[in-house]
Amino acid sequence: MTYKKKLIEVALPLEAINAASAREKSIRHGHPSTLHLWWARRPLAACRAVLFAQLVDDPSEYVDQLLADPKVRARAEADLDAKHKLWEEREAAAEDLDLAGPEPTLEDCAADIERKRLFAIIEDLVKWENSTNEEVLERARAEIRRCCGGELPPIYDPFSGGGSIPLEAQRLGLPAYGSDLNPVAVMIGKAMIEIPPNFKDQPPIHPGVKDRQFYRNAEGLAEDVKYYGEWMREKAWKRIGHLYPQADLPQEYGGGKATVIAWIWARTVPSPDPAFSDVQVPIASSFLLSSKIGNEVWIEPLVDKSSKTITYRIRHKGTKAEIAAAKDGTKAGRGANFRCIMSDTAITPKHITSMGKAGHMGQTLIAIVAEGKGGRAYVAPSSAHEAAALEVKPSWKPEQLQPENPRWFSPPAYGMESFGDLFTDRQLMALNTFSDQVSEVRAQIESDAAAAGSSADSTPLRDGGKGAKAYSEAVSIYLAFAIDRLADAGSSIATWSSSGFIRFTFARQAIPMTWDFAECNVMSDSTGNFMGAVDWVCKAILGFGPNATGSEIQHDAQNVILPAGAVVSTDPPYYDNIGYADLSDYFYVWLRRNVKDVYPSLSGTIAVPKAEELVATPYRHGGKANAENHFLGGMTAAISSLASQSSPDFPATIYYAFKQSEIEQDGLASTGWATFLQAVISSGYAIVGTWPVRTERAARTIATGTNALANSVVLVCRKKEATAEVITRADFIRALKRELPPAISELQAANIAPADMPQSAIGPGMGVFSRYARVEERDDSPMTVKTALQLINAELDDYLNHLHGEFDAETRFAASWFEQFGNDNGEYGAADNLARARGISVESVKHAGIVDSSAGKVRILKRDDIEANWDPATDDHLTIWECCQHLIRVLENEGEYEAAVLLKKIGSDKAEAVKDLAYYLYDICSNKRKDAKEATAYNGLIAVWTELTRQAATIHLGDGDVQTQMDV
Repeated sequence: MTYKKKLIEVALPLEAINAASAREKSIRHGHPSTLHLWWARRPLAACRAVLFAQLVDDPSEYVDQLLADPKVRARAEADLDAKHKLWEEREAAAEDLDLAGPEPTLEDCAADIERKRLFAIIEDLVKWENSTNEEVLERARAEIRRCCGGELPPIYDPFSGGGSIPLEAQRLGLPAYGSDLNPVAVMIGKAMIEIPPNFKDQPPIHPGVKDRQFYRNAEGLAEDVKYYGEWMREKAWKRIGHLYPQADLPQEYGGGKATVIAWIWARTVPSPDPAFSDVQVPIASSFLLSSKIGNEVWIEPLVDKSSKTITYRIRHKGTKAEIAAAKDGTKAGRGANFRCIMSDTAITPKHITSMGKAGHMGQTLIAIVAEGKGGRAYVAPSSAHEAAALEVKPSWKPEQLQPENPRWFSPPAYGMESFGDLFTDRQLMALNTFSDQVSEVRAQIESDAAAAGSSADSTPLRDGGKGAKAYSEAVSIYLAFAIDRLADAGSSIATWSSSGFIRFTFARQAIPMTWDFAECNVMSDSTGNFMGAVDWVCKAILGFGPNATGSEIQHDAQNVILPAGAVVSTDPPYYDNIGYADLSDYFYVWLRRNVKDVYPSLSGTIAVPKAEELVATPYRHGGKANAENHFLGGMTAAISSLASQSSPDFPATIYYAFKQSEIEQDGLASTGWATFLQAVISSGYAIVGTWPVRTERAARTIATGTNALANSVVLVCRKKEATAEVITRADFIRALKRELPPAISELQAANIAPADMPQSAIGPGMGVFSRYARVEERDDSPMTVKTALQLINAELDDYLNHLHGEFDAETRFAASWFEQFGNDNGEYGAADNLARARGISVESVKHAGIVDSSAGKVRILKRDDIEANWDPATDDHLTIWECCQHLIRVLENEGEYEAAVLLKKIGSDKAEAVKDLAYYLYDICSNKRKDAKEATAYNGLIAVWTELTRQAATIHLGDGDVQTQMDV
């Protein structure tokens, strides 16, 4: 099969993509993810970059055109001279080891120059500020049109989830299609890619003053959502405003009345002490309200045993012991272990469980947080405020049961079995009140839209309507999402942080049991209020890019029909990481109530469909083995369907998120990862690339943890050749030894961080494995993906070990000594033998400034011990080891610029060897010595290598410095 190779099959500017993806995690206002909660969304920056690189040709496909340009040819010829010199040096050092890589050619250099131009487009494209920058987006669109003959292919994501991929496809001007089995995900997708294009550039229809004269994209839609959100809030205030009384501020806060931000409650159970069994005692994880140093605020429970009462007062500051005690609340160990503050008796998990199941768990108000004149005001609870909450009787509560799966759902073990049980009565009253208004506001919007001149077309939104009726339905969808945001903030699972804010229900991808909780004031202007939720939704709408058509449907991935010529990019479920269907029922019970008139087919089931969900959930399938078979069979069927329908002109991209704990335990041959790869390969795809994507921290951060695995990997897949052969295990290993070293060399040249190298090397390694129909073991059985992964990892280790032979003798000594002893002392005799084997002496290594030798002991000098004012220009015994250690020392202590100056002084003739040593030492620290801290140092150096070399190229050294002729 002939096809044009795409950029993503050859190279990506990973550092820029990862840095933008990590930064995106700190962007909240206006980020499309804030429209509605979804779990484990892929970063928009990564999706945008991957789609662009998936569609744009790699320059190797049009290198003849490039070389026809005299300017490009001249630059390529200059680059070739420089690269050829370095290649000759590496080849001489590598001797018979085929580690120097292929000899550079003029075509290679021209292609590299063009890739840098495409990389620059991606580097602009992934910046958050450019998400809606039409100039930057159009530059990317122009490249896509150039490579697609002017015909922009449709993008399809059959596991659309949170909608990141279709949204970014639409932003790039590509027809965007998505589907998901989960109705909550489908609603999110419709709100992001299907609804906005229908009302693009339309002004708002609400009566009153408009914000601007001209409206672009979804600005008018967003303004109407805000206006009618305020309409709903005013109606709600008239109905339930009395349930949210103001607090009386103590004199220390200036007195008077203040709006409540949150009511802090603790759950209660009857005391296990028979003498106090009629007393409800608090079980609270913490009594600390504010942890601000020097101005701590905490709750002190006051126990009166004679009257069997407990009251609470607010304390400020206090001793260290008092603050520490307050931080622990009534806890007495880990988990659900507490103490009775009435009798000091242990409250065991069994007691709490039995009381909860028997309906004897209650709640008591322990503090009030209000809006003070100069910040937060902390107020003691009052009976009036407690009564205002506890005397409410909501007319409806969700009866849908939570799953019996304690991994993701803890509350059912304590008697809180339905989703409705997760809310207090006042919270249910508020959610009911706003939900009741959705149909009211829909009618009001339709009336206002007709009065504003909108079409009287009565075609509903679900049938493609664009008139007053459809518009009213569209606005009401976003207001329903605001109610879902209110549900996330306003449950009894939400807690108060001593940093001064409310942690929402889904602080993680589960619903845990919480013992003390924060009830937000939905009528305030503070965290968790309704208008705040509306505002988040409005800002998310402004972040959409309706630059093409969009369609989202409810469908299982195994049987979905793709549009003709579709390109697949998808983010499937991750084995057993997240219970999407189970968790999304939390929102579905409210969303179903609020949108059933608009999308009845999406609201037809009582709960989210679960039987067909492609997640390996043991409790649902009767054990781990059955769950794995369900996942493997379903995922193989789904991806096989995609492989058979998708365009052969483009690779498919599939995201896989790593479950870090599993990888740490089993390595990159873990069950989840191997099972997922097996599904992809069994579907008829060959894996031609793997790109690690990081989202937790910027790529340049040098801190503990930078040697952790990337959060997810993008698999680049091509349809397997129909003529694929069957080969033996020995043939496979020979192919790996032949093809993996140059591929790893290219990854190193692209400055892939050492921590990401194992994941990146899987691409070319699995490329070898998956292009064959089958790899046979010695007993003729098919080789498993897990075995193939282990062999690929072994070849990577072998490659890194071979790097050792390229270094100068002193560096080879130091690396071997470090592998055995780290920075500890070793016997002089052992050091002498090791040095002699490399044709040098211990004294030679000592003279080079690498080791200390005294009293019959030898040890590697730590970076803290080496000369601070070291200058490579004046070092008469320069080694790669010293260059590497000094670079890390300067980088950690003085920063990137000073490290770039030092790299300039070291020179290009040694720079590549320094980078190779960092990869080699990372491998030693991470896999052999298990020294995470030291591994981080080497990973950190490679992580900033691109930036160091960029800065070094611009630095002009003074007359007193020796400067190499070639830029680093």
